[in-house]
Amino acid sequence: MAARTKSKVTLKYKTKYRVRNWAAYEKSLRRRGDITIWFDAAAVRSWNARPSGRPGGQQQYSDLAIQTALTLRSLFHLGLRQTEGFVGSLIRLMGLDLSVPDHTTLSRRGRTIDVLSRGRKNDGPLHLVIDSTGLKIVGGGQWSSDKHGDSKKRRQWRKLHLGIDVGGFIAVSALTGSSEDDGCVGVDLLGRLVAPVASFRADGAYDTRAVYAALDEVGMPGIDIAIPPRRTASSSGPSVGTWQQREAALLRIDEVGRRQWRKESGAHQQARAENGMYRFKQILGPRLRSRSEEGQRREAMIGVNILNRMTELGMPESHAVRS
Repeated sequence: MAARTKSKVTLKYKTKYRVRNWAAYEKSLRRRGDITIWFDAAAVRSWNARPSGRPGGQQQYSDLAIQTALTLRSLFHLGLRQTEGFVGSLIRLMGLDLSVPDHTTLSRRGRTIDVLSRGRKNDGPLHLVIDSTGLKIVGGGQWSSDKHGDSKKRRQWRKLHLGIDVGGFIAVSALTGSSEDDGCVGVDLLGRLVAPVASFRADGAYDTRAVYAALDEVGMPGIDIAIPPRRTASSSGPSVGTWQQREAALLRIDEVGRRQWRKESGAHQQARAENGMYRFKQILGPRLRSRSEEGQRREAMIGVNILNRMTELGMPESHAVRS
């Protein structure tokens, strides 16, 4: 078993935090465990699919019905057959005259449905943090991999990219292959934003001219950017637009060092993204259950919707305290 990596900061000087709104946050945690589920009149009317008007067989269930079932599957970590039984029991308890999608239908439609995302309630500018993490898709875990030797099948995984706003809301997301470049995906995520960006934080993988160019397009005037330049970075090219902040970061790092620059620039706020990744894996699990790549993308989007709903219920408001 590998030894735990020790923190570089002495325990005596580590910053301690205290939650300001503990009563409200505790209430939100209880609400997350509340399994009271109901179907409103609009959901009941939209359960069955409307005729497409095209020849051939027609779909029986709407995308809303399939997404509802798959959301319950991800939230309660169920298999497809267990999901079918769970949804059926809910419908019987509520006395609704609705049929239940079988597990085969859930598997097939889970690759094609249009997942409806939860929008931000706040239309103000974004304070965005972007990062990525790996999600397993097959295999029995690290123990099996170590026991049976190197196996490509056991080590397959996908990259989940999250753009997280202040407060923990996931504003934009993407699921890609494990070999996708973070900087290229970051440009795509920025291009999908509908709200302006007031500040941006990311790690050194996003230190590319293309990312800064994308921030020129979506950023507000005076956008605050803190992306740690690579260790081998040097001043290059004309310094215009947001690229000027990168040049200024290089000069400041030469003057005071990288650690001091991170304190001054607020680059440590990138930890909000790591916290978001941790929440995703703790609540929904570290692996994707779908077998197909299309189904995995939609499963990840459903997971993002679940986390955003929990964020709406309430999040802790912590502040630093002196020891």
